[in-house]
Amino acid sequence: MKLGLRLRASVTAFAGLALVFGAVTVPAEATTNAAPDISLANVKAHLNALQTIANQNGGNRAASGGGYAASVSYVEGKLKEAGYTVTRQTCTSCAGQSQNLIAEWPQGDANQVIMLGSHLDSVSAGPGINDNGSGSAADLEVALTLARTNPSMAKRVRFGWWADEESGLRGSKFYVNSLSSAERAKIKTYLNFDMIASKNWGHFVYDDVASIKAIFDEYFSSIGIQTEGDSEGDGRSDHASFKSVGIPVGGLATGAGDIKTSAQAQKWGGTAGQPYDSCYHRACDTTAAVADVPMDRNSDAIAYALWKLAVGAPVGNDYSVSLSPTSGTVQPGQSAQVSLSTSVTSGSAQSVSLSASGLPAGATASFSPATIQSGGSSTLTIATSASTPNGTSTITVNADGADADHSATYTLTVGTSGTRTFTNDTDFPINDFGTVNSPVSSTASGNAVSPVKLSITASHTCSEDLRIQLKAPDGTVYSVKPTGFSPCTQFGTRTYSVAVTNEVAAGTWTLVVYDAYSQDTGVLSSWTITV
Repeated sequence: MKLGLRLRASVTAFAGLALVFGAVTVPAEATTNAAPDISLANVKAHLNALQTIANQNGGNRAASGGGYAASVSYVEGKLKEAGYTVTRQTCTSCAGQSQNLIAEWPQGDANQVIMLGSHLDSVSAGPGINDNGSGSAADLEVALTLARTNPSMAKRVRFGWWADEESGLRGSKFYVNSLSSAERAKIKTYLNFDMIASKNWGHFVYDDVASIKAIFDEYFSSIGIQTEGDSEGDGRSDHASFKSVGIPVGGLATGAGDIKTSAQAQKWGGTAGQPYDSCYHRACDTTAAVADVPMDRNSDAIAYALWKLAVGAPVGNDYSVSLSPTSGTVQPGQSAQVSLSTSVTSGSAQSVSLSASGLPAGATASFSPATIQSGGSSTLTIATSASTPNGTSTITVNADGADADHSATYTLTVGTSGTRTFTNDTDFPINDFGTVNSPVSSTASGNAVSPVKLSITASHTCSEDLRIQLKAPDGTVYSVKPTGFSPCTQFGTRTYSVAVTNEVAAGTWTLVVYDAYSQDTGVLSSWTITV
């Protein structure tokens, strides 16, 4: 867990978050699939391996050192052997450009992702076996158990082991900022596990989203354990990176440096008046400082939540529908073509009739073919007429199956094919030593006209702290603004001209904002590029 100030949301702020996050849907069919028991012996074997790695690397597994790199290799090897799709992501804003490790189980609906994560780094003062070998080891064993039992999946499951959490959640922030808005939308729930085996433990459940907390509470109630909402970890662990972009979050903790009360000692046992973890951020955070009882309970609770949220194939025959591309621009009288693909997700193939609604005036839609078997594909042609008005329409593509109905949406813009200005108005927090990656998708034709024009709006009390770069669709990086010197000035709205060389206009342009100093933070509100 990152060392930092505890933040408590007001009742009003919490109500607002509830509106943003909403409820998390639990597949009804998943309730019939009991989660397996997670082997405590196997979890402890992972903890012993992390302790050995720390012993061989100066007594810690801090992000910039060999202990962290060896920890990544250990987890990666186990996951690859189990059949996971494993990716290393170099975090350029992390100490030593350390790496996040992402693993995905290649089953279930890829458009509905349940993600679990833990930070894998320690502080430099010690091996970090509770903080956070405990969460990392539990996630690893749950992942291996999922692969070993290989149940039918309703949703896709993804795991993340984060770099450099101890210096400001850098790894998870980098990962979240690297995702497009479409990829973020696929993550329906993020569950975080940070310090789940404290010696003088409590049983704390993140209370950010009531429906997620209820799943963990259901498990603990089944074994006769009362829980409390987590306050010590608010804003201090990797779930904060996901929460900041509107992804529903949950998780477990057993406490760090806060003091156990008498009421809590009566509820859970242990010693009142003492920290939950007296070795928090110290050299004594070794395998000897973790407790088997909460480690076992929390590992099983993680599996319980995962099985509830993601396991269980939909009942009967079913399929999914996708479109490529999902948007397009035409002039009045022109046509757009879209590839429609279906995939059988359970049971047998079925006949599916295709139609479209929400077309602008004067436009028609045709499918070739108009009826397919699920698992097949079709081509949608949207034809506009000379009288079709300029503007943007959301067209709903309807798939009427014999046993199930689905839909997908296509965004059609008419009359602006000459547009060469594009905007991203998503808010991105700019944190000390953090990096923001804000993408813009350009549909302009030909090459970008050099210099491209940028307009950037941000609230930041020390613009001199910021280094700003522009990444072109081919990956070339251009300097927009270097860091400066005091006195500090508010950023506000600024315009820049950036000389580019032989860059194709279409594709993803990314504004990269790095805060190079401490004390001043802010928000990137929007930016516009004219190519």
